[in-house]
Amino acid sequence: MSGIVTETQFHVLAVDDSIIDRKLIERLLKTSSYQVTAVDSGVKALEYLGLLDDEDTSTDSTPVSTTKNHHEVEVNLIITDYCMPGITGYDLLRKIKESTLLKDIPVVIMSSENVPSRINSCLEQGAEEFFLKPVRQSDVNKLRPHLMRKSGKRKEDHQPNKRKPMEECMSPDRTRARYNDDLEL
Repeated sequence: MSGIVTETQFHVLAVDDSIIDRKLIERLLKTSSYQVTAVDSGVKALEYLGLLDDEDTSTDSTPVSTTKNHHEVEVNLIITDYCMPGITGYDLLRKIKESTLLKDIPVVIMSSENVPSRINSCLEQGAEEFFLKPVRQSDVNKLRPHLMRKSGKRKEDHQPNKRKPMEECMSPDRTRARYNDDLEL
């Protein structure tokens, strides 16, 4: 129960309207020991994240409704197809990055089309990565640093000043004495 984070603790929300691509990414993620929730549309992803009300109540402040509908399981990363009917992956990315509660969740976009302007707009909007389909295991391996970086930020946010700076922990005299002892041997 120490502060060590293992891969099995990471939960990924996978969003793709194609059942074949959705099953492929789900299998690749599970092979890498991620917990996976797979949905087939941007609307279902927003519903799962508790952001569906954001569309309906554009004038109200939404954190209250967001927390009511938000699932108990924390999502550590979202991987979504770019081109889907209704809400596209790009729209989903924008809604997540606009949410005060979810903006820090890393989002990865996937597409079968290599369109540089599309890739750039997703990265500029805040996507961590842009994968070309079919997604491979080597692509999934690129997710770990984004998850580790996010979990590191969260630990710092929840436990500020837990560790004293190095200068406060070690007296220069003690360090010098230890090194001097080694030199005398």
